[in-house]
Amino acid sequence: MPVLTPEPLQIVEPFRGRNDTRRNLVGLSRDALKATLAEAGLEPFRARQVWQWIYWHGVTDFGLMTNIAKKTQGRLAELFVIERPQIVTEQRSVDGTRKWLLRFPDGNEAETVNIPEEDRGSVCISSQVGCTLTCSFCHTGTQPLVRNLTPDEIVGQFMVARDSYGEWPTPTETTRMLSNIVMMGMGEPLYNFDNVATALKIVMDEQGIALSRRRITLSTSGVVPMIPKVGEVLDVNLAVSLHAVNDEVRDTLVPINRKWPIKELLKACAAYPGARNSRRITFEYAMLKGVNDSDADARELVRILTPIHAKVNLIPFNPWPGAPYECSSNNRIHRFAEIVNDGGLSAPVRTPRGRDISAACGQLKSESVRAKGQRVRL
Repeated sequence: MPVLTPEPLQIVEPFRGRNDTRRNLVGLSRDALKATLAEAGLEPFRARQVWQWIYWHGVTDFGLMTNIAKKTQGRLAELFVIERPQIVTEQRSVDGTRKWLLRFPDGNEAETVNIPEEDRGSVCISSQVGCTLTCSFCHTGTQPLVRNLTPDEIVGQFMVARDSYGEWPTPTETTRMLSNIVMMGMGEPLYNFDNVATALKIVMDEQGIALSRRRITLSTSGVVPMIPKVGEVLDVNLAVSLHAVNDEVRDTLVPINRKWPIKELLKACAAYPGARNSRRITFEYAMLKGVNDSDADARELVRILTPIHAKVNLIPFNPWPGAPYECSSNNRIHRFAEIVNDGGLSAPVRTPRGRDISAACGQLKSESVRAKGQRVRL
């Protein structure tokens, strides 16, 4: 049988920036869009029209907005743009996964991934360039935080994926495979909450992209004080990067644990608004050989999670250059899963996707670096 290799990179033109001062309308909330158009002398009802063209139809040319007069189209084009992040490279895995390296107007870059299944596609979106945290098993954690992503850069990642698959609705076709969003890309979403919340509200708006909150999952490494706010403001599915059952191990794997240890984290999860049997919190658990994968670890995981509406996502460790860990053996992973399942918790083993293009969980990273003296406001 021949060895399968990923499709070659697709490279776009080198980044040259945009040399005008027109404002990008992507990423504005409904109210902000209405105010922006009003400042330009346009009628309030235009905001709804423009909103639907941007987020439902996916257009980037005001001239295609057929229910808007040509004179008004010209005025919009004079003052505004509808802009996505620029695709630097697109890689396609042998298993169908796609990864985009995206460049933003200031030249910084982040990665976005789509993981296709038979009945859906989950777009893994980044919230920061680099990461605030330094989780020792995660490749992204080796890239210091450069900056937070803005709402247009966050929602724009999903729009790029839609462009790539040609999945904007048409008058005769509204079925779309890109049906889910997971905020599990580069960065810690809860250290960029306001921008993430603005972007996800745009995604959930019924007059636009219109994804149900039940199809959106936000993952956190454990920023405990912000967890209630996620439930109150967004009410999306919550995933928690747990990866250990005691503070000694988790302090090393997920250093934020030194600030908010497991007991405090689980208390916040138990109180998460909307958590119930039909909508459980997902606890992500990377399987690391000889570190967190013993039978005793599995039994302790059952013990600490049983009081919570919880399920466990067991993730075979995805290697990256210089990684200090190895993946647990297949037999060890399935024995661990058996113990957790027998303890009454659902514990599926995630099938690694996109490993051949470094698109799997924990493998994302860009080459962007913070400018000397630059400070990041969190």
